[in-house]
Amino acid sequence: MYAVADEVCRIFYDMKVRKCSTPEEIKKRKKAVIFCLSADKKCIIVEEGKEILVGDRCCFETKESRKEELMFFLWAPELAPLKSKIIYASSKDAIKKKFQGIKHECQANGPEDLNRACIAEKLGGSLIVAFGGYPV
Repeated sequence: MYAVADEVCRIFYDMKVRKCSTPEEIKKRKKAVIFCLSADKKCIIVEEGKEILVGDRCCFETKESRKEELMFFLWAPELAPLKSKIIYASSKDAIKKKFQGIKHECQANGPEDLNRACIAEKLGGSLIVAFGGYPV
């Protein structure tokens, strides 16, 4: 079983979309953070310096409305060692148990899995007209 660092939980809570968020809170909210395993492979921690601060709001638009929902990506590059992929895949459950409110879960195996069109397809395919403020 993997532990989840308190800082990871705090950052996730701060990122959660809340209806009562003030404009100041929204400006400070990160739109993406990268988590990794500690050196001893026992604890999920924040990968320092890999947070992406809000510039523009991170959201997507459907044909009916604009939405802002939490997504969880597992990065498992095809060329990564098999043991590393297994360790990270098994640690994913620890994060999912701690994080309530994740609306979408995806696995990315290469940069092409993280482009706007690919993410929009995972979110709802032809219903998505824009992602991150850019047309798909």
